[in-house]
Amino acid sequence: MKSLLIGQMSLKRKGVSHTRPEDLTKSRRRGQLAALSIAAVVIMVGVPLWWRTTETYRAWLPVSQINELANMQLQLSADVEVVFARGTVTPEQQKKVPLTQTQDEEHTVDGDLIFKAVCDPMVTKYEDCKLIHADLSLHTLSESPCGSLVVYVIPESSSLLPEDMDVYIGQRRTALLRIGAQMRVGRTVEQLLAHLEPRIKQVLQVMSFSHTDITAALSDRVRLSPGNKESIADSMRAFKSSPGYEITFSLLNPDPKSHRLHWDIEGAVQTYIQPLLTKLAPVANFSLDSQTLYYAMLGVNPRFDSSSSAYTLNSDSLAHVINPVEARLGSNAASSNPVLNFLLYVPDAHHSPLYIHDNKKQEVPSNAFHSPRWGGIMVYNVNGFYRPEAVLPVDININMAKVMGVFLAQLRLLLGVQSSTAPPGFLMAPCGSTGLADWELDRLMWSRSVENVATATTTITSLAQLLDQIGNIVINDNIAEQVSSAVTSLQLAVAELEAGNLGFALQYSKEAIMASERAFFDPSLLHLLYFPDDQKFAIYIPLFLPMCVPILLSLLKIVSEARQKRREKQAKKD
Repeated sequence: MKSLLIGQMSLKRKGVSHTRPEDLTKSRRRGQLAALSIAAVVIMVGVPLWWRTTETYRAWLPVSQINELANMQLQLSADVEVVFARGTVTPEQQKKVPLTQTQDEEHTVDGDLIFKAVCDPMVTKYEDCKLIHADLSLHTLSESPCGSLVVYVIPESSSLLPEDMDVYIGQRRTALLRIGAQMRVGRTVEQLLAHLEPRIKQVLQVMSFSHTDITAALSDRVRLSPGNKESIADSMRAFKSSPGYEITFSLLNPDPKSHRLHWDIEGAVQTYIQPLLTKLAPVANFSLDSQTLYYAMLGVNPRFDSSSSAYTLNSDSLAHVINPVEARLGSNAASSNPVLNFLLYVPDAHHSPLYIHDNKKQEVPSNAFHSPRWGGIMVYNVNGFYRPEAVLPVDININMAKVMGVFLAQLRLLLGVQSSTAPPGFLMAPCGSTGLADWELDRLMWSRSVENVATATTTITSLAQLLDQIGNIVINDNIAEQVSSAVTSLQLAVAELEAGNLGFALQYSKEAIMASERAFFDPSLLHLLYFPDDQKFAIYIPLFLPMCVPILLSLLKIVSEARQKRREKQAKKD
């Protein structure tokens, strides 16, 4: 038995020593090759595939062009045509009158933003003014495009102007300028033009854009000096530029039991408001609606003035009138356009008559007031209809001509139509049935064009900075297309302003501001839709770390063995 057990033990020992070192080396090499292959596949295929499938798509944006727009110098160009009537220049002077003359003026706003006013060209002609008898005749004689002016120089002996007036500004883009006889006798052409230049500049200040207009248009983007009170007041009063506006006329009847009000708002709008809106069609689109509100009270109680036997609203209490009434006006939630509210308030019999007083405690002639960037309110007294024999409710027909005259003046102010103060010696024609002169429309278009260009430039620049700072926001092709469209429209608008093509400049500026706002407010730019980098690591590390640890350990082991072999070879050589 002992000899048998010893033989079995010897056999087992011989079986254990049967594995050869070459087999162990081959197995180790296969493991190393497998680890290297897996690592190579992960690095060369897995990592690029993961990076490609998880990267944020960012379409190309014209960043260099956006930076150029942010630092641009805006140049405005107005064409002025000067026509000399017969008898204003001598035959010798007529031959030496230059055909064109260009004058430049640079204006700085807030020390950084600069715009340049250019009168180019100043065309001088010599024509017979026998056909000039009225403003319409002047317009027919030389019809001017948007943004341009025609100044007719007439002799002192002409009876077209009153004796105490030297300049007449019509409803269209024409003006009359009287020149004295002493200026054309014994004077050179250069002296004659130098004498006319100050008056022509005054005409431009009234009929075309001015430093005040451009400063008011840029009031939201520059710091206005406290001394420039006129620009601050104009900029705060008018609505900012928008592709469309909604106009709402509301009749407030606080006491339907006392009076039954009738107002022909549809006919009044067609007669007084629609001609103005039709003329303003190049600037914006307008929608109109009207409503009648019953039992609508003012937010303040008027005070009774015993001296005048009337109720009064002081200027300090006017600010508290709007909020309670505004809650009942309603709004169109489907539209993002600004709303201009015009309210006609008819006081009840217990608070009638009601008059509005200004800061000097004087009655306001129109008995109305307006709130900047909101609308206007007019108080319409009907106390004369309450006679002792009257049966309640009294039927009252509202004088719409009186009401619309006030609302039309308020509408002009709220839309930014600047009322120019005529210099001494200037005679200005009334605006006519449309409520807006042609040159007033041009001034508004100049302001709106500059404002649109500045707004679109600011929007696009802010969007480019935002996308540059936050790298994980997706920039899809639609946003890139809108940004490129806005940049192209801005470049075209600036080019048209420099060329003096006001109509095209306004159209391109409107396209630029709409494209820039569509890009800026695109829903795909919401940062909540995308994961920050730390959240990405928190998600992917639990998935890839268990797989990567064995591979990294195998690679470290391979590197360690390679170093050990190198040391052994070095030791054998030594």
